Amino acid sequence: MLSLVLRAGLALGVAYGVWAAGGVALTAVLATIVFGDPLNAVMGSGMALVIAGVLCVELGAQTAHARRTHEEGAAS
Repeated sequence: MLSLVLRAGLALGVAYGVWAAGGVALTAVLATIVFGDPLNAVMGSGMALVIAGVLCVELGAQTAHARRTHEEGAAS
């Protein structure tokens, strides 16, 4: 799946961030469901921070791409 989204044009930093954050969150949730591992508010907050960090990277990548496209258009 990671290679497919990279071929589709998603930036590597964003794709890997989503891959890693999704893996962490999914593993924690599944471990709670399957093995009865604890999942408390601190752990949930940590997962939320990881997801927020990935969103910040994505927004930053979109802003940088838009700026580069604008600068290339102005230079033409």
